[in-house]
Amino acid sequence: MAHHRNGLAARRRTVGLTQEALAEHMRVDRSTIARWESGRTAPQPWMRPRLARLLRVDAEGLNDLLTARTSHGTQGQDALDDAILRPDRIDLLAVATLRTRFDDCAARYDRVPSAGLIAEAAAQLNRIDQLAAGSSRGRVQRELHALHADACTLMGQLIWDASQRRDHATATTYYEQSAGLARHLRDTTLEAHALLRTCYVALYGAHQAQAGLALAEQAAEIAARTSPALSGLALLHVAEAHAILGSTPACERALFNAERRLDHVVAGDAAADLVSPTQFGRLAGSCYLSLGDHRRAETLLANTAEKLRDRRKSRAIVLGNLTLARIRQRDVEAGVASLTEAITELETTRGGGGMNIVFGAARELRPWRQEPLVAEVHDRLLGLMTAA
Repeated sequence: MAHHRNGLAARRRTVGLTQEALAEHMRVDRSTIARWESGRTAPQPWMRPRLARLLRVDAEGLNDLLTARTSHGTQGQDALDDAILRPDRIDLLAVATLRTRFDDCAARYDRVPSAGLIAEAAAQLNRIDQLAAGSSRGRVQRELHALHADACTLMGQLIWDASQRRDHATATTYYEQSAGLARHLRDTTLEAHALLRTCYVALYGAHQAQAGLALAEQAAEIAARTSPALSGLALLHVAEAHAILGSTPACERALFNAERRLDHVVAGDAAADLVSPTQFGRLAGSCYLSLGDHRRAETLLANTAEKLRDRRKSRAIVLGNLTLARIRQRDVEAGVASLTEAITELETTRGGGGMNIVFGAARELRPWRQEPLVAEVHDRLLGLMTAA
């Protein structure tokens, strides 16, 4: 997709903006700008007027940059069509086309309900599985197996989220399949990612903090040599596991080590797109909430919620935790305000993590249920539950 990359990137440079500066103006992560410029994803329609103004082009000019096709793209589709008929003839161009479609699906996770993506993701996974089984040995097969591992991880993520974080068994089965493929490839970054996803199920679904801690530590260790991004992210969850277990010194030690590793992330890190500048504040805020330091948690979570705009499911979780921090300080008005924001995000995305936290926060508002503000937010929660 060279034309996408060269056109958008060149125009950005022409108006004197770095990727980081454009990301700040657009209120997205730098990795999002990189994906737009590579042609892997495209900005949502409501974002395009602002992007056009920043790039100093009109709507038609921006559309030309976003929709331009190259012979490379047409050849990729032809190569994929041929591979479907003859799996033994699949080539790297066909694999690249599969990867682009997978990335497009994965990029929508934070913006739309997971239930609406499962059928598409399952179809992609089945096709990748069939093509990997029929491909010959070598680089093509390796790239297909790596894509297969990523697709299994995404499938587990979607199913767990769509089930409101209840279907632990199915999600874990997909993560185990991904980890097995990663070990076959000797790809420690892929393996650590699958283990970290399994850690989430233990920590936030099954509420098994010790098991989650062991998985997060294992993921951090496996990723340490190859991916500071993934290793740092795993250490953030090591910190949260320690916080859930009530150990402040161990939690803060893990937070310190996570921050050091995340400071060494470079653009070429294979897991760079899994972390964002808001990641530390989000997890540290959650840690201090678990440790009972509600004022510190509120400060971290409020700052993170303000910056977190393009990951809406994550933002709902942050706002839910912010609500809990405020309620536990008996600041009901501020708590209702952040809870209302969280509900607004969930009405669009229906993220399982956010739903669980928001309904938990609502239960903590029961002592004030007769107050008009609280009664009103309970009505919105009822509507959210009814629409589920």
